[in-house]
Amino acid sequence: QCAINLQGKPFYALDGHPFCEEDYLNTLEKCCVCQKPILDRILKVTGKPYHPGCFCCVVCGKSLDGIPFTVDATNRVHCIEDFHKIFAPRCWVCKQPIMPKPGEEETVRVVALDHSFHIQCYKCEDCGLVLSSEAEGRGCYPLDGHVLCKSCNAKRVQALTNHMTTEL
Repeated sequence: QCAINLQGKPFYALDGHPFCEEDYLNTLEKCCVCQKPILDRILKVTGKPYHPGCFCCVVCGKSLDGIPFTVDATNRVHCIEDFHKIFAPRCWVCKQPIMPKPGEEETVRVVALDHSFHIQCYKCEDCGLVLSSEAEGRGCYPLDGHVLCKSCNAKRVQALTNHMTTEL
């Protein structure tokens, strides 16, 4: 392409045409991270080419070559752990992300009153009883936006009733 004399010099043949090294390198795909030509194995993710060593999590920088990964809504690449840390729902009580334990792919969360909870954080706000829809007598009885067990709900309702009747 550049018309340099290739006699006695290394060259590359591409589609039956000789190329000097510089012109040949310009025909190769460039890594979307480092912008250098990819000489061997190309990783293509969301249509973008990467050197295997440049394909890393945008948060922690860990190489993702050959390991599970995911992309966010803007096609930024994340390791699974960092993706969960950033995008997982947060527990209303402890404010930590609700995410799978290491080595697991799924987790369970409780949703009540439009809030998410770890199973162990889903407790009566008054007495601390761990609530569950599956355990007899341990259901949630919300009142005025508060997560309560049946007993504490009844106590609050009784206190409200007593307060209202004494005001009359």
